[in-house]
Amino acid sequence: MSKTTVNTRTIDHIVHLTPPGTVDEVSEEFRKLGFTVLRGGTHADGLTANALVVLKEGTYIELISFTHPVSYYPPGSAERTAREAHRWAKESPGWIDYAFLGNGESEVGRRVSDAVNKRWTGSVGSGSGDWSGGKEEREALYLEETKGGRVRPDGQILRWLITAPASNDVLGLLPFFCGDVTPRSLRVQTDPPSNTEHPATVQGLAYLRLLVSLSRFEETKRRLAAVIGTYPTPTPGVETQKAIWDLDTALPLVRHPNPQLILEVPSDEEGLSFLASRSGDGPESSQQTGGVGIFEVAFYVEKLGDYPEEGTTPQGRVKFVPVAQS
Repeated sequence: MSKTTVNTRTIDHIVHLTPPGTVDEVSEEFRKLGFTVLRGGTHADGLTANALVVLKEGTYIELISFTHPVSYYPPGSAERTAREAHRWAKESPGWIDYAFLGNGESEVGRRVSDAVNKRWTGSVGSGSGDWSGGKEEREALYLEETKGGRVRPDGQILRWLITAPASNDVLGLLPFFCGDVTPRSLRVQTDPPSNTEHPATVQGLAYLRLLVSLSRFEETKRRLAAVIGTYPTPTPGVETQKAIWDLDTALPLVRHPNPQLILEVPSDEEGLSFLASRSGDGPESSQQTGGVGIFEVAFYVEKLGDYPEEGTTPQGRVKFVPVAQS
């Protein structure tokens, strides 16, 4: 299968982490922000549980927490080892990760990992583009697909394949992929229509804003271009330390533009402080080393109404964008 036949630019969901055992609490926080929150379930490994905020165009927010702290599991047990090795085990609460929609393929040559890695390594010929910046040694960006799943509260078993980045230092910058083996409609329940009706009149995802240190900007931009399959959208007047991609959605759009992925180097105190909190250093050093993360997630709404343009949970930053202003 050629690289052009595998879509790797469709946003699937965004992950919001809270402390262990707090799915119910964070669900209530998001209801106060004007979202309808659906019960999710416990994942197949038993380590995490979730709730979902589903949007009309098929994107959703995953409100997730570990079911127990690490100390709950006996030292040396298989459960303790799995808990400590989990992808998000060391992440602080907040917007921690995001997923693109995979294709559920496990056959070599048809997998998402094959398509992205071929772009990055340049092994598909001169038309692949110099995604890796001309480096002689080009390691794979993504690992081979692994099985995942969860059980819904009604007992329905869901199965999917996860395609994860090969390096943990890109967590929250490069997406992982979730490709359904069972029908996606079972995982992302847009029916009945009331599931996607929100008090804040949310219609769909507007943008996902990623912040990165100056030293990592160009490399991250090249990697994202290889993942998405295109270079950033040319935007007149936009500074060079900002890159924007238009993304696809799983379902047709509802009266608003395509969502965007925005990558930028912060220049204000708030952004620098955010990177400092992610790198463990001061604002000045975060501009140069370390420091990466999802700073803000924005949603299109029909109107602001009784809800503010900007809101936060104790762990995350949310913005509402009226459709008429988009």
